[in-house]
Amino acid sequence: MGALCSAFLTSAANAQLNVFACEPEYAALAQEIAPEAKIYSATSAMQDPHLVQARPSLIAKMRQADLVVCAGADLEIGWLPMLQMKASNNKVRSTDNGLFYAAEHIDTLDKLEHVDRSMGDVHAKGNPHLHFDPRRMLQVANALSEKMAALDPEGAAGYQAKLTDFTDRWQQAIPKWEEQAAGLKGKKVIAYHSSFRYLFNWLGIEQVADLEPKPGIPPSSSHLAKLVNRSQEGDVMAILVTSYQDERGANWLGERTDLPVLILPMSVGGNSDSTDLFSLYDSVITMLTEVQ
Repeated sequence: MGALCSAFLTSAANAQLNVFACEPEYAALAQEIAPEAKIYSATSAMQDPHLVQARPSLIAKMRQADLVVCAGADLEIGWLPMLQMKASNNKVRSTDNGLFYAAEHIDTLDKLEHVDRSMGDVHAKGNPHLHFDPRRMLQVANALSEKMAALDPEGAAGYQAKLTDFTDRWQQAIPKWEEQAAGLKGKKVIAYHSSFRYLFNWLGIEQVADLEPKPGIPPSSSHLAKLVNRSQEGDVMAILVTSYQDERGANWLGERTDLPVLILPMSVGGNSDSTDLFSLYDSVITMLTEVQ
């Protein structure tokens, strides 16, 4: 009897999905839909998701994965293919099987018909930092639940139930966030990269300048001097950087313009308040409204 119970428990454990998330926001989303799954995030909110080393530990985790969940839109193009090759896990090589790109399930912003090296670190498939649009994230959640159900049909009802619960709580949170952020509409900011493009689009914030002269190019002295001139127009609310970006250019500009510099969490774990997707949104909107 004991051996039978042991075998049953082992079988149940093996039935759990093993999820490899490229970024912590997708680990958090997977956790909402499949709380019993084994979920591993390849990066933290303190890491630039464009730049990841194909470490042996990541290779080992991908080798064990049933499902790989990534932002897509070529955000991980510099490191994911190498991991896939070294892991030799055919289950997660194709989106026909266990590979999932969030960007393929929404309409991305800023698609480009033509890209060349002179343009810097841009993405032809659109801006991949889509997790700061709650409406698009709900579309991703629905698609991810379907993917999980396809990979684990026996767990389909459970994934659907968790998706329904997440959807209810998420849809209740959206109008509260929008009401809290209503005063941000029309505000202007200087930010680093296009990291918060979806957040700004959702809340009606205008990014009037970028700390990068070109995407992926660190701020230069001449570029920062131009931003000082732009700031003197008096309509900029704040300078924004993410939790993993170099703050030196932002601090230099802030000191010369008396503008506040906000370090916003880019993802779950980006600050002590951001422990899941809901608190990530809470934290970012609260930080922004405190300086408007």
